[in-house]
Order: sequence, then C-alpha cells, then structure tokens
Amino acid sequence: MKLGYFTLTDNPPGYGEERQDPNQLIQDTLNQCVYAEELGFHSVWVPEHHFSMFGVLPSPSAFLCHVAARTERVKLAPGTVVLPLNHPVRVAEEFALLDVLSNGRAVLSAGRGYDAREYEAFGADFTTSQEHFFEGMDIIKKAWTHETFSHEGKHYRIPEVSLTPRPVQQPFPPTYVACFSQPTLMYAARNGFDCIFAPFAATMMYGSVQNAVAEFKKEAAAAGYPDSQAMCSYFCNVTYDEVETLRTKERLLKYFQGIMPALPQVREETPPHIQYFIDITTKLKSMSPSDLGERSIITGDPENCLRILKDCEEAGIQEVILYFNFGGLHHDDTIKSMERAARELLPHFPSAN
Repeated sequence: MKLGYFTLTDNPPGYGEERQDPNQLIQDTLNQCVYAEELGFHSVWVPEHHFSMFGVLPSPSAFLCHVAARTERVKLAPGTVVLPLNHPVRVAEEFALLDVLSNGRAVLSAGRGYDAREYEAFGADFTTSQEHFFEGMDIIKKAWTHETFSHEGKHYRIPEVSLTPRPVQQPFPPTYVACFSQPTLMYAARNGFDCIFAPFAATMMYGSVQNAVAEFKKEAAAAGYPDSQAMCSYFCNVTYDEVETLRTKERLLKYFQGIMPALPQVREETPPHIQYFIDITTKLKSMSPSDLGERSIITGDPENCLRILKDCEEAGIQEVILYFNFGGLHHDDTIKSMERAARELLPHFPSAN
C-alpha cells in the first residue's frame, strides 16, 4: 500500500478570526506538496473549491502543473475535479497536458461535489449533477481512448474532434471516481474506473470503508475489471500523548462544523440522488470529540496509527492519502505533522517510497 498527501485547503467563514490568508494558504500548500516528495510520499492531492465558501483552490490542474515543475517523482492528483462544473473535454485536455508536462505522473479524480452554492454561481443544475457526471466521465474516457471522437448525449453534444495533446500514460492516466453513493460506486465499477472513498461517509453508507471496498471490487470484477483499484483519504496526525490526541479530534470537529454550510441539510430542498448527505450532516451535528475514532481519523500513538493503516491494506486498499492541515492547522505545524507521519508510518510501507 502507498501513502500520499492530501488537502482540501479548508478555510470556511465558520473559522472566524482564525481564517488564514487565502493567497498564503495556497503558497503553503504548494510548499507542502513539494516537501511531500522529499519526505517520500507517493502522491499529492489538491482540491477544487470556489469562492472561499470552504476551500481556497479553484483550479487543481493549474496548481498541479506548477507542482510538476518543482518535483520529479510524486504523482499529481486533484481531490477532486467537480466535473459538472467543468466541460469534460476541457478536463480531458488539461489532465492530458499535465501528464505530458509531468512525464506521466498525472492522476485524475472526479466527483459531483456537494455544495449547491458553487453550482448556482456557475449556472449549473444541482438537481441533474448525477446525470452530468456520468455522461461527463464517459466523454473523458472516449476522448482519451479514441484518435477522433464525437458525442451526442442528453447534456453534451460534441462534433468529431481529436484531443491534443494525448496523455503519456496509456490507455489513459489512472482515473478515480469519488464515491459516496451506491449508484456512483456501481457506475465506477461497471465502467472500469478506480474508486476513492472517504471513510466517514463510507461507514455511513456501507458500514465501514472495508465493506465499501469489498463491494466495489466485487462489482468491478463481475463487470470484467478485476484489477480496479480502491483508495481512501484519512485525516491524520500522529501524536505522543492524550492531550495532543484530544486537540487533534477537537480540530477535526472544528473542520466538520466549518464544512456544514456546504452540505445539503434540508431533505425537501435536496435532489433525491444526493439525499444521503442529510444523514451525514445529521450525524455530524451530534458528534463530540470522543466520537471521532478510526472511522474518520488516524491519530494517537504510532502503533495505533499503523494498526489502522494495516487494516486498510488488508482490506485491499492500494493507497491512503493523508490530510494533515485540516481545521485551520498552520503551515509550520502541518510540516511537523507530515514529518511525524513520514518518520513513524512510511517505513512500514516500502512501496510508498
């Protein structure tokens, strides 16, 4: 199993006076991505978020092209492209370009997102996000695997065109679908895409991230894709005493409270295909720091952190990406957290180096 670096650059209005300067946060994230390679992490994953309503990084492809110029080995991934807000051909072009400029280090991860406010600002229809997403993923795969292609669908009509440039990796870069719901899992499995899970949401939907991975791999194998890969993200902070562990969980609770306005919360106003978020937000509202365990965070002493990661590896997860700077953690402390993980955890996963 491999270990990667992950951030959503969370900086929502709910952090109040503790919000960071967005420009500086982007610069700090850049330096963390470069340092992740020095420490031996396998990959770096950065978000797409708009208007400082939650995160501060609007264009992962542009950001990752700059990271590519400052690194040599680390894989470069968005976590994730909100596909219904982007034209799928443009996404195919941009990540093919990233693949060329990075000498074959691009990874694509795409999802539907969850913040209706972003959809509204871009004039996108939140109620049809699932339809747009599935059709958009079909188009990206077609663009990467055909010399010329056209498309006539419900939401997109594309005349015969040829993608330029072509990806370096063949038949196309590793492509992950961010899975929360059963229909999305089934779509990814049946269409030969890989899958990325958030453990907290996977637990709400499937009982555990291990169950979600097992379901995905079973469906992928049945569809003729036995080599499909699964990965997950985890909040992470290796700690050496109970006080630090508690503070880490308090910081995670601050994160969950900060993200709440971005999530659907009123069932009557939420499209049916995304109503599972109502259950997630209901659960989050009632949580205390003591409720935050290994279904959402890797923290505690190195032995406990390693145990959770080994459970992931045993479940068939190929990579875990670790989120260090959640809850407004500043750059210097994030670097220290990354260094602890590299020192205590990476040596147990040689393939990550």
